[in-house]
Amino acid sequence: MFVAWRELRFARGRFLLIGSVVALITLLVGFLSGLTGGLAAQNISSVLHLPGDRVVLQQPESGSPSFATSSLDESAVEAWQQAEGAESVVPIGIAQSRASIGDSEDPTGVALFGLPKDAPDAASNPLLALAPSSDDDVSLSQGAAEALDARVGDTMTIIGEEFTIASIGEDLWYSHTPVVAMTPSAWGEASKRIGGTGDATVLAVAGDVDWAAAADRSGTVAETPLASLTALEAFTSEIGSLGLMIAMLFGISALVVGAFFTVWTMQRAGDIAVLKALGATTGSLVRDALGQALIVLGAGIGVGLLAVIGLGALAGQALPFVVSVLTTLVPAAVMVVLGLAGAAFALRSVTKADPLTALGSN
Repeated sequence: MFVAWRELRFARGRFLLIGSVVALITLLVGFLSGLTGGLAAQNISSVLHLPGDRVVLQQPESGSPSFATSSLDESAVEAWQQAEGAESVVPIGIAQSRASIGDSEDPTGVALFGLPKDAPDAASNPLLALAPSSDDDVSLSQGAAEALDARVGDTMTIIGEEFTIASIGEDLWYSHTPVVAMTPSAWGEASKRIGGTGDATVLAVAGDVDWAAAADRSGTVAETPLASLTALEAFTSEIGSLGLMIAMLFGISALVVGAFFTVWTMQRAGDIAVLKALGATTGSLVRDALGQALIVLGAGIGVGLLAVIGLGALAGQALPFVVSVLTTLVPAAVMVVLGLAGAAFALRSVTKADPLTALGSN
């Protein structure tokens, strides 16, 4: 690392330029990752908290299952309740509507969840914990309470019916609308008023069941909560688009760092030739150059991460932004790996350099 350290000391402007570019790319990747995480949370957080081992949806005659169109009648529910190995079957209704507080004429979009009070593990599940005890009560997620400026004891109007807010729970969302929990019977009536059937939307099933056979008998499809996210219409396109942008930024970072170090290595051809003529091994020169690249990447990515954490905390007050290990450290680690890969690609001239040729010998 002798040559690398000397260059770091005497070519500060060059390193500052490369480090600044790396920091900006890290900032872009970090912000896009945080925004992707925030948008995903506002799309799927309630679905990920559905209880059980499988989420059961109606299998349509054509196309793929969808939360928006799924409707499970009593025969489908009974088929799963009678399935061998089924330990619990929890019918849950999901519908999107609008709600307002008191006499307000400015309704807010909400996701209505019909949740049974006696579901297993309700106390430890943040979604099931919202289930109200009375048909006249509703429970709000934190996001719904903030959007409606509601408090416990306020009167809420949903599709012309009034309910009392019994509790406010964790921040849960469904398809970018905050969750409002109702009893199954109250949800069924609300579903009919907005043109639905009143039947459950999904079944949360736990146990050791022959999932494929039970799904075929009942005309349904059973997926894990994570796999069922594809049944949310906006999720795949939204996350796919943002994920593609993140991947493109990763590719750009590798190309930019590789281009910088390619030019740099070409400018060091004379120094490399002298070192090789003095007996330096190719391995030592590669380690020297990669160590130098690692220092530059570490400094640039570190500055970018600090900016992401600081600015992300401010952005989170106005945008759906998540600062977590997955949105900060994981992208940073990928940046380091791709940056080193780009720098390693630039070292071909080091590994193939002939000392006599590099020194101008014929």
